[in-house]
Amino acid sequence: MIAQRSLTLSTASPRQRILIVEDDKKMARSLREGFDERGYDVQVASSGEEGFFVVFSFRPDLLVLDLNLPGRGGLEVLRQLREQALDLRILVLTSHNELEERVQGLREGADDYLGKPFAFSELMARVEALLRRGQPTAPSHSLAVADLILDLTLRRAQRSGISLALTDQEFDLLLYLVENRNRAVSREMLARDVWHETSRFTPIDNVIDVQMARLRRKVDEPFETKLLYTVRGVGFSLREPRP
Repeated sequence: MIAQRSLTLSTASPRQRILIVEDDKKMARSLREGFDERGYDVQVASSGEEGFFVVFSFRPDLLVLDLNLPGRGGLEVLRQLREQALDLRILVLTSHNELEERVQGLREGADDYLGKPFAFSELMARVEALLRRGQPTAPSHSLAVADLILDLTLRRAQRSGISLALTDQEFDLLLYLVENRNRAVSREMLARDVWHETSRFTPIDNVIDVQMARLRRKVDEPFETKLLYTVRGVGFSLREPRP
Protein backbone atom coordinates (compact mmCIF):
# COMPACT_ATOMS: atom_id res chain seq x y z
CA MET A 1 0.00 0.00 0.00
CA ILE A 2 1.22 3.49 -0.75
CA ALA A 3 1.23 5.37 2.53
CA GLN A 4 1.69 8.84 1.14
CA ARG A 5 1.61 10.45 -2.24
CA SER A 6 3.25 13.65 -3.37
CA LEU A 7 1.27 16.00 -5.60
CA THR A 8 4.41 17.76 -6.82
CA LEU A 9 4.96 17.34 -10.53
CA SER A 10 8.44 16.45 -11.73
CA THR A 11 10.29 17.90 -14.68
CA ALA A 12 11.39 14.43 -15.82
CA SER A 13 12.03 13.92 -19.50
CA PRO A 14 9.13 12.11 -21.21
CA ARG A 15 11.71 9.96 -22.95
CA GLN A 16 12.67 8.31 -19.70
CA ARG A 17 11.05 4.90 -19.45
CA ILE A 18 10.05 2.97 -16.37
CA LEU A 19 9.03 -0.67 -16.31
CA ILE A 20 7.03 -1.87 -13.30
CA VAL A 21 7.10 -5.60 -12.60
CA GLU A 22 4.36 -6.11 -10.03
CA ASP A 23 1.69 -8.80 -9.77
CA ASP A 24 -0.56 -6.83 -7.39
CA LYS A 25 -2.90 -5.10 -9.85
CA LYS A 26 -3.95 -2.36 -7.43
CA MET A 27 -0.34 -1.53 -6.57
CA ALA A 28 0.74 -1.66 -10.23
CA ARG A 29 -2.09 0.67 -11.26
CA SER A 30 -1.26 3.14 -8.50
CA LEU A 31 2.42 3.17 -9.43
CA ARG A 32 1.65 3.56 -13.10
CA GLU A 33 -0.65 6.50 -12.45
CA GLY A 34 1.97 8.14 -10.25
CA PHE A 35 4.73 7.80 -12.84
CA ASP A 36 2.39 8.79 -15.68
CA GLU A 37 1.52 12.04 -13.89
CA ARG A 38 5.20 12.87 -13.72
CA GLY A 39 5.84 12.46 -17.42
CA TYR A 40 7.47 9.07 -17.65
CA ASP A 41 6.74 6.44 -20.27
CA VAL A 42 5.52 3.48 -18.25
CA GLN A 43 4.85 -0.18 -18.91
CA VAL A 44 3.67 -2.80 -16.46
CA ALA A 45 4.42 -6.51 -16.40
CA SER A 46 2.55 -8.79 -13.99
CA SER A 47 5.07 -11.65 -13.73
CA GLY A 48 8.78 -12.14 -13.62
CA GLU A 49 8.72 -14.04 -16.88
CA GLU A 50 6.87 -11.24 -18.68
CA GLY A 51 9.01 -8.56 -17.09
CA PHE A 52 12.26 -10.22 -18.15
CA PHE A 53 11.25 -10.20 -21.79
CA VAL A 54 9.63 -6.74 -21.77
CA VAL A 55 13.00 -5.33 -20.67
CA PHE A 56 14.44 -6.22 -24.07
CA SER A 57 11.53 -4.80 -26.10
CA PHE A 58 10.70 -1.69 -24.04
CA ARG A 59 14.33 -0.88 -23.08
CA PRO A 60 13.47 0.94 -19.84
CA ASP A 61 15.86 3.34 -18.13
CA LEU A 62 14.71 2.04 -14.77
CA LEU A 63 13.01 -1.11 -13.53
CA VAL A 64 10.82 -1.15 -10.42
CA LEU A 65 10.87 -4.79 -9.42
CA ASP A 66 8.78 -6.66 -6.89
CA LEU A 67 10.40 -9.83 -5.50
CA ASN A 68 7.32 -11.87 -4.67
CA LEU A 69 6.25 -12.74 -8.20
CA PRO A 70 4.52 -15.78 -9.63
CA GLY A 71 6.70 -18.15 -11.62
CA ARG A 72 10.11 -16.59 -12.12
CA GLY A 73 10.81 -14.76 -8.86
CA GLY A 74 12.16 -11.24 -8.58
CA LEU A 75 15.61 -12.28 -7.38
CA GLU A 76 15.98 -14.65 -10.31
CA VAL A 77 14.97 -11.87 -12.71
CA LEU A 78 17.47 -9.56 -11.01
CA ARG A 79 20.33 -12.06 -11.33
CA GLN A 80 19.57 -12.86 -14.96
CA LEU A 81 19.32 -9.20 -15.96
CA ARG A 82 22.66 -8.43 -14.31
CA GLU A 83 24.22 -11.28 -16.26
CA GLN A 84 23.17 -9.44 -19.42
CA ALA A 85 25.29 -6.39 -18.42
CA LEU A 86 22.48 -4.01 -19.45
CA ASP A 87 22.66 -0.29 -18.70
CA LEU A 88 19.57 -0.55 -16.51
CA ARG A 89 18.89 0.81 -13.05
CA ILE A 90 16.90 -1.53 -10.84
CA LEU A 91 14.96 -0.49 -7.77
CA VAL A 92 13.56 -3.37 -5.73
CA LEU A 93 10.18 -2.54 -4.21
CA THR A 94 9.00 -5.34 -1.97
CA SER A 95 7.41 -6.47 1.27
CA HIS A 96 10.57 -8.56 1.91
CA ASN A 97 12.24 -5.87 3.97
CA GLU A 98 14.26 -7.65 6.62
CA LEU A 99 17.92 -6.70 6.81
CA GLU A 100 19.16 -9.98 5.36
CA GLU A 101 16.69 -9.67 2.49
CA ARG A 102 17.87 -6.14 1.73
CA VAL A 103 21.48 -7.28 1.82
CA GLN A 104 20.72 -10.14 -0.53
CA GLY A 105 18.90 -7.85 -2.94
CA LEU A 106 21.87 -5.50 -3.09
CA ARG A 107 24.24 -8.44 -3.47
CA GLU A 108 22.25 -9.69 -6.43
CA GLY A 109 22.69 -6.32 -8.14
CA ALA A 110 19.86 -4.00 -7.11
CA ASP A 111 20.81 -0.33 -7.30
CA ASP A 112 18.34 0.55 -4.56
CA TYR A 113 15.92 -1.25 -2.28
CA LEU A 114 12.71 0.07 -0.75
CA GLY A 115 10.34 -1.84 1.50
CA LYS A 116 6.55 -1.78 1.51
CA PRO A 117 4.66 0.11 2.84
CA PHE A 118 6.37 3.19 1.52
CA ALA A 119 5.75 6.86 0.83
CA PHE A 120 5.37 7.63 -2.87
CA SER A 121 7.37 10.83 -2.38
CA GLU A 122 10.33 8.73 -1.17
CA LEU A 123 9.98 6.32 -4.06
CA MET A 124 10.00 9.26 -6.50
CA ALA A 125 13.06 10.78 -4.85
CA ARG A 126 14.92 7.48 -5.19
CA VAL A 127 13.79 7.02 -8.81
CA GLU A 128 14.92 10.53 -9.74
CA ALA A 129 18.27 10.03 -8.00
CA LEU A 130 18.90 6.78 -9.87
CA LEU A 131 17.96 8.30 -13.22
CA ARG A 132 20.18 11.34 -12.64
CA ARG A 133 23.17 9.02 -12.40
CA GLY A 134 22.90 8.25 -16.08
CA GLN A 135 22.84 11.87 -17.21
CA PRO A 136 26.16 13.63 -17.81
CA THR A 137 26.03 17.06 -16.12
CA ALA A 138 29.51 18.39 -16.72
CA PRO A 139 32.42 18.15 -19.15
CA SER A 140 34.31 14.90 -18.83
CA HIS A 141 36.79 14.88 -16.02
CA SER A 142 38.33 12.24 -13.87
CA LEU A 143 40.01 11.43 -10.57
CA ALA A 144 42.99 9.13 -10.27
CA VAL A 145 44.75 7.28 -7.48
CA ALA A 146 47.76 5.30 -8.67
CA ASP A 147 46.45 3.16 -11.56
CA LEU A 148 42.80 3.61 -10.56
CA ILE A 149 40.91 6.15 -12.69
CA LEU A 150 37.32 7.31 -12.19
CA ASP A 151 35.55 9.03 -15.10
CA LEU A 152 33.13 11.31 -13.28
CA THR A 153 31.04 12.12 -16.34
CA LEU A 154 30.51 8.61 -17.63
CA ARG A 155 30.62 7.16 -14.11
CA ARG A 156 33.08 4.48 -15.12
CA ALA A 157 36.13 3.17 -13.35
CA GLN A 158 39.20 1.38 -14.61
CA ARG A 159 42.39 0.06 -13.10
CA SER A 160 45.57 -0.61 -15.03
CA GLY A 161 43.49 0.03 -18.14
CA ILE A 162 40.95 -2.65 -17.22
CA SER A 163 37.32 -1.53 -16.90
CA LEU A 164 35.70 -2.31 -13.56
CA ALA A 165 32.06 -3.41 -13.69
CA LEU A 166 30.66 -1.35 -10.83
CA THR A 167 27.05 -0.82 -9.85
CA ASP A 168 25.89 2.74 -9.26
CA GLN A 169 26.11 2.22 -5.51
CA GLU A 170 29.63 0.80 -5.76
CA PHE A 171 30.74 3.73 -7.91
CA ASP A 172 29.35 6.21 -5.38
CA LEU A 173 31.16 4.39 -2.58
CA LEU A 174 34.44 4.26 -4.48
CA LEU A 175 34.16 7.93 -5.46
CA TYR A 176 33.66 8.91 -1.82
CA LEU A 177 36.72 6.91 -0.79
CA VAL A 178 38.81 8.46 -3.58
CA GLU A 179 37.70 11.95 -2.60
CA ASN A 180 38.78 11.14 0.97
CA ARG A 181 41.94 9.28 0.03
CA ASN A 182 44.48 8.61 2.78
CA ARG A 183 41.86 9.39 5.43
CA ALA A 184 39.93 7.02 7.65
CA VAL A 185 36.26 7.01 6.68
CA SER A 186 33.82 5.77 9.30
CA ARG A 187 30.68 3.74 8.65
CA GLU A 188 28.71 6.67 10.02
CA MET A 189 30.21 8.96 7.37
CA LEU A 190 29.39 6.46 4.66
CA ALA A 191 25.84 6.01 5.92
CA ARG A 192 25.32 9.77 5.95
CA ASP A 193 27.14 10.84 2.78
CA VAL A 194 26.79 7.84 0.45
CA TRP A 195 23.57 6.16 1.62
CA HIS A 196 22.03 9.43 2.84
CA GLU A 197 20.84 7.75 6.03
CA THR A 198 20.67 10.36 8.77
CA SER A 199 19.43 8.03 11.50
CA ARG A 200 22.05 5.80 13.08
CA PHE A 201 19.23 3.64 14.36
CA THR A 202 18.96 2.33 10.81
CA PRO A 203 20.79 -1.03 10.69
CA ILE A 204 22.84 -0.19 7.62
CA ASP A 205 26.32 -1.20 8.77
CA ASN A 206 25.95 -4.70 7.35
CA VAL A 207 24.90 -3.23 4.01
CA ILE A 208 28.04 -1.07 4.00
CA ASP A 209 30.22 -4.06 4.84
CA VAL A 210 28.68 -6.07 2.01
CA GLN A 211 29.26 -3.28 -0.50
CA MET A 212 32.84 -2.83 0.69
CA ALA A 213 33.49 -6.56 0.26
CA ARG A 214 32.13 -6.39 -3.29
CA LEU A 215 34.25 -3.35 -4.03
CA ARG A 216 37.41 -5.07 -2.78
CA ARG A 217 36.77 -8.01 -5.08
CA LYS A 218 36.56 -5.72 -8.08
CA VAL A 219 39.10 -3.02 -7.22
CA ASP A 220 41.80 -4.91 -5.35
CA GLU A 221 41.67 -8.68 -5.69
CA PRO A 222 42.78 -8.90 -9.35
CA PHE A 223 45.74 -6.58 -8.72
CA GLU A 224 48.99 -6.89 -6.79
CA THR A 225 48.89 -3.47 -5.13
CA LYS A 226 46.03 -3.02 -2.66
CA LEU A 227 44.26 0.31 -2.26
CA LEU A 228 41.40 -0.47 0.15
CA TYR A 229 42.04 -1.05 3.84
CA THR A 230 39.98 -1.69 6.95
CA VAL A 231 40.76 0.70 9.78
CA ARG A 232 40.04 -1.27 12.94
CA GLY A 233 37.46 0.36 15.17
CA VAL A 234 36.83 3.15 12.66
CA GLY A 235 35.89 2.04 9.16
CA PHE A 236 37.81 2.05 5.91
CA SER A 237 40.44 3.92 3.96
CA LEU A 238 41.63 4.17 0.36
CA ARG A 239 45.37 4.77 0.43
CA GLU A 240 47.79 5.79 -2.25
CA PRO A 241 50.63 3.26 -2.46
CA ARG A 242 53.97 4.46 -1.18
CA PRO A 243 56.62 5.08 -3.83
